[in-house]
Amino acid sequence: MFRIQRQTWRNKLSALSALPRDALFFLAASFVNSAGMAIMWPLTTFYVHNVLGQSYGDAGLVVFFQSLLSTVGQLTGGQLYYRLGPARIIAGSFTLAAVILLLIAATDNWPLYVLLLSLFGFVNGAASPAMSAYVGFRWKEHRRSLYNIMYVCNNVGISIGAAVGGLIAAVSFSLTYAMTGVTTLVFAIFLFVFMKGGVPTPTSASIVRDSDERRPNAAPEAARMASRGELLRNVNLYLYISIGSLLYWIAFQQWSTGVAPYMEENGLGMDKYSLLWTVNGLTILLGQPLAGWIRRRSAGMISRQMLISCMFTVFAFVFILVLHDHYLYLVIGMIVATIGEMLLLPVIPMFFSERSGVNAPFYMGLSGGFGNVGRMLGPLMFGHIFDWQGVNAVFMLGTFISVATQILFYVNHMANREQENYSESAAASMPQSG
Repeated sequence: MFRIQRQTWRNKLSALSALPRDALFFLAASFVNSAGMAIMWPLTTFYVHNVLGQSYGDAGLVVFFQSLLSTVGQLTGGQLYYRLGPARIIAGSFTLAAVILLLIAATDNWPLYVLLLSLFGFVNGAASPAMSAYVGFRWKEHRRSLYNIMYVCNNVGISIGAAVGGLIAAVSFSLTYAMTGVTTLVFAIFLFVFMKGGVPTPTSASIVRDSDERRPNAAPEAARMASRGELLRNVNLYLYISIGSLLYWIAFQQWSTGVAPYMEENGLGMDKYSLLWTVNGLTILLGQPLAGWIRRRSAGMISRQMLISCMFTVFAFVFILVLHDHYLYLVIGMIVATIGEMLLLPVIPMFFSERSGVNAPFYMGLSGGFGNVGRMLGPLMFGHIFDWQGVNAVFMLGTFISVATQILFYVNHMANREQENYSESAAASMPQSG
């Protein structure tokens, strides 16, 4: 068993060394930026309450506005990718984000804080779909590996940054914003230099050639830029996966607005709750061999991998619905749910990169916006349900929502499987991360 694990990790390191050097630089910079961002974001609630003297309800309202503007930013960023160009929208967004964070560090004015954090949500959201599209276009032949590696690096960076943020906050809460602003500014400068020559965004001719080589029955909209109306009419491509993402993120919020208050009520303490997220990070890092094995068994079909990922999510929520009386059961539920997460999240941008060609930024922004709506609605729904009916009602609703997500991903799989059949042979020849 250990010999197999060692061999798997040797294969993964070999695959990593085969990536282009500029891609490795980009991954390293992205890792540093995610760690820097994580210094600040877990402490927002405590900053609002302890430094600005506002209630926890006000803190929740700030997070809501930040998520709302992030949703608008995702939709905007996806549509402006070609109008402004990837360098301007990505590096420019991170530059504005850095300035906003430094301004936050310098003020203790409550209305100004709300405004600045909401603007931060917008510019940070605008960069997200553009980053995913940039990776898919620049390193097309490696994008399946890169999306997964980016996901792992970002989550490891978040785990490290969150731990460091707690130490910095013990000295000064404002310092957390200042340090996040500095790391974000460094990342923006790196991107301005790194993307100076632009990104070889695909033209209609290049997409047609790619379609001829890899999927003879590709949909024609993948081969040209389409109008917004045409893009929205192609519902089979984006609607089921976008609503599925919304429901997935609603269900996932039961960890913060169901499990957390339940543990506190039962005297388990916030240290053990934090440990659940340590388990989440370790599972993402150490579970890559298992994830790679599942990806290979899914025969290269991304929509099939989404189905498998949601099966893990459903099982995890059914498990903690039935068994949550002991902390160990919550740990097991977190491990299983994390396996579902690590199979799902990297493949959503991959799906749009491979199925929508030059129109990928639009669909990535649209799907990301739906996901952000789920992040907003989840805490509101589960928070009220916990107050009214307790944790069992939270877990039951979360389970029903995860089943609905499974159904939507199944519909997405059935709607796209003919176009994806080509990928079984193509995926076998592409670099894989598992």
